[in-house]
Amino acid sequence: MKALCWTGINKTAVETVDDPTILNDRDIIVKVRLTTTCGSDLHLLGGYIPGMRAGDVLGHEFMGEVVEVGNAVRRHTIGDRVTVCSFIACGQCWYCSQQLFSLCDNGNPNPALTEGMWGSAIGGCFAYSHLLGGFAGSHAEYVRVPYADQGAFTVPDGVSDMAALFASDAAPTGWTGADGAGITPGDTVAVWGAGGVGQMAARGAMLMGAEQVIVIDRLPERLQQVRQHIGAETLDYTDDNIVAELKERTGGRGPDVVIEAVGMEAHGTGPSYLYDQVKQQLRLQSDRPTALREAIYACRKGGNMFILGVFGGVVDKFPVGAIMNKGMTVRGAQQHGHRYIPRILQHIDNGELSTEHLATHVMPLDQGPQGYQMFKNKKDGCVRAVFQPNGATSSPT
Repeated sequence: MKALCWTGINKTAVETVDDPTILNDRDIIVKVRLTTTCGSDLHLLGGYIPGMRAGDVLGHEFMGEVVEVGNAVRRHTIGDRVTVCSFIACGQCWYCSQQLFSLCDNGNPNPALTEGMWGSAIGGCFAYSHLLGGFAGSHAEYVRVPYADQGAFTVPDGVSDMAALFASDAAPTGWTGADGAGITPGDTVAVWGAGGVGQMAARGAMLMGAEQVIVIDRLPERLQQVRQHIGAETLDYTDDNIVAELKERTGGRGPDVVIEAVGMEAHGTGPSYLYDQVKQQLRLQSDRPTALREAIYACRKGGNMFILGVFGGVVDKFPVGAIMNKGMTVRGAQQHGHRYIPRILQHIDNGELSTEHLATHVMPLDQGPQGYQMFKNKKDGCVRAVFQPNGATSSPT
């Protein structure tokens, strides 16, 4: 089959690889209808996440059709249209019983690698290096889905393929941040990053009762999507003093909740951003915490912060004094999508959540390398590039 593979730092190529097969009786094989780029994929391409090998199939956000099922699979049959959570969880360990699915003890067959980095192993993830299991990704014609009764979700008839695609990762990641941040009705929430995850975090915050939601970014096409499809307010950090503006909009206090949805390659302005950029390029720190610092300074005293953007290692000039002295509560996680995807699909079906607008560029898998370059360099207003590995598909609208 054809697949888009990682071939080196900032290099991808469409190659022929072996078709996936059932390896465990809880597996299914999915014929991929749609799969999309994600901002966290850029960390892999840039070489900031270790554990990639030439020939690894990329892609972790996808939906498709079930074409083969293992003997122990009970919730899926051949022909089902499914969206698949990007994180792989067994559904039976202690962490899964606590609905902390991205921390699953059994989803990652290479736990020693992340135990050394973070003190404990987290779950597995499609196509996110051999640190998180070395699973083949979804930028391919077919993909094997382990623990399918836990991680694959039947798409309602009224939900289109394109809408269901973003219920795989962008929307549940956003929901993880909004829910984990402890939003209460009437809160003001500020979200750094207007990509797919930031937009979904903002919409999730609104559906959870936030009174005012403000999204910060610099790209006009993303900020326009926030206003048009999410219904939140926006700020452009290249034009505004973000900390001052947020305090002005909140009676001088700052937001009750801040959500960082940017991650290790955050852009910014001023000397601190240049400092972070130089240190990261020289590999003196693994992550750029530019947006993270600003969110900490902007948050009100006693407020909550959720770190949703992907960070891999260590950062410099982290303002722990501000966190401690302001009495902030800080949390973070990879997505617990198994908890949220059924709810998200229902929101889409009810017309309460828009996701299709994120797909600004749709193309065949053969154009995958160009799609990633367009996505990385934000060319032609690209918010997400979506690939069709098996050609154009039709679905309910």
